[in-house]
Amino acid sequence: MRLLRRFVAVGVVATVLDVGAAVVLVAVVGWHPALGDAVAILVATAVSASGHLRFTFADEPARRWFANAPRYLATAFLALAVDVGVFWALTARREGLAVLWLVAAKSVSLTAAFSIRSVLFRRTMFSAVRADQGSPLSRPPAPGALRLSLVIPAFREEDGIASTVARVEASLGHLRSEGGLEIVVVDDGSPDRTAEAAEAAGADRVIRLERNSGKGAAVRAGMLSAQGRCVVFTDADLSYSPDQVLGLLAEIEAGWDVVVGSRRHTDTRALVAARRLRELGGRVVNALTSLVLLGQYRDTQCGLKAFRSDVAKLIFSLARIDGFAMDVEVFHLAERYRLTLREVPVEVVNSTRSTVHVVRDTWRLVRDLFRIRRIGRGGGYETSAADVPPTLVDPHRVLSN
Repeated sequence: MRLLRRFVAVGVVATVLDVGAAVVLVAVVGWHPALGDAVAILVATAVSASGHLRFTFADEPARRWFANAPRYLATAFLALAVDVGVFWALTARREGLAVLWLVAAKSVSLTAAFSIRSVLFRRTMFSAVRADQGSPLSRPPAPGALRLSLVIPAFREEDGIASTVARVEASLGHLRSEGGLEIVVVDDGSPDRTAEAAEAAGADRVIRLERNSGKGAAVRAGMLSAQGRCVVFTDADLSYSPDQVLGLLAEIEAGWDVVVGSRRHTDTRALVAARRLRELGGRVVNALTSLVLLGQYRDTQCGLKAFRSDVAKLIFSLARIDGFAMDVEVFHLAERYRLTLREVPVEVVNSTRSTVHVVRDTWRLVRDLFRIRRIGRGGGYETSAADVPPTLVDPHRVLSN
C-alpha cells in the first residue's frame, strides 16, 4: 500500500495547493482570475510532477509520462489553458467574488483540465508502450535444457486430457529430435482422475495442485517449472490447434520476448463461432482492461501465449492473480518491465469442453482487474535489478521506466 499512499498524498497536496493558491491570489491579493489561476496551476503542476517522479512512479510504467518532457509540457500547457479558460468564464462577470464561488469554479475548471490530461495521457502512454514492444531485441540465448515446454492447465479433464496429450504429441512430437520437447500438464486440484489420465496418456510431467486455485495458479506452477527455452501455455480443450504453437515458437526464436495469440487480429479465423454471450463477455473485458493496461491490445484473453524462458520466470515469479485475469496481469508486467510483445493471428475452435462460465468468470475477472491495479499502485510488483535474469538485463529497457 506504500505506493498507493504516496500517489494519494501527492495528488491531495497538489490539488489543495492549486485550489488554495488560486483562491488566495484572486480573493485576497486581488489578482485577475486568469492570472491567479495560471500561477496556481504552474506551482501545483511542478509539485505534482516532482512528487510523482520521486515518490510514486519510480518503478511504474507511467513514469514514462513524466519522463517524456516535450509531450508532458505540451499537455500541461493545454490543460492550463482549459483550466484558466473555464475558471475565467465562471468568474469574469461576477463582482466581489466569494470564496465558496471561487472554490466551486475552480473545481469545475480542474475537472475539465483533468479530462484533457487523461485523454492525452492515454495517447502518450500507448505510443510509449508500443514503441517499447514494437520490435525484437538482440538478447543472449534464453536458458533451458529443451527447445519447447508446453504447459496445459487442466481441471476436471479426466475424459478429455488423454486426447489433448495425444493431439499435442502428434503435432509437436517431432521437436523431441529437434531440440527437445516437454508436455507439462498441471492438474488444478481436480476432484476426478485428471492427473492419472494425463500420466497414462504420456505427458512428460504432471503437476498436481492440492486444491482448485484457478487458471492463473495452474499456469504459474507450470511456467515456473518448465525447462524449455521457449515456454507456451494453452488451454486443455485445444481451442487453438497444437500446430499453431510452432508459429509462436518461431517468433520467440526470432527474438521476441512475449508472443500472444489474438482472436481480434484481422487475420484470425474462427472455425467454430463463439456463443454470443461468451463473445459479449470477452468484448466487455477487453474494454475494461484499459483500467490496467496502457497498450490498447486487441485481445488479452486468448489462451495461447509464448515466452522466452527467462521472461516467463520474471513474469510468473511476480504474478499474483490466480483467476482468468492472470492474462491481463501478464500484459501489465510486460509493460512494466519494457518487454517486447507481438500479437499474432490464430485459428480458434470454440470448444464445448471449456470449463469457463461466462457470467461468473467475467465478473471475477473484472474484480481481479481492480486487484491488479491495487497491487501495482501498492508496490506489489516492485523488484530489484538483482531479481532480473542476467539474460534480460538491459539498462535501456528492463527496470528503466
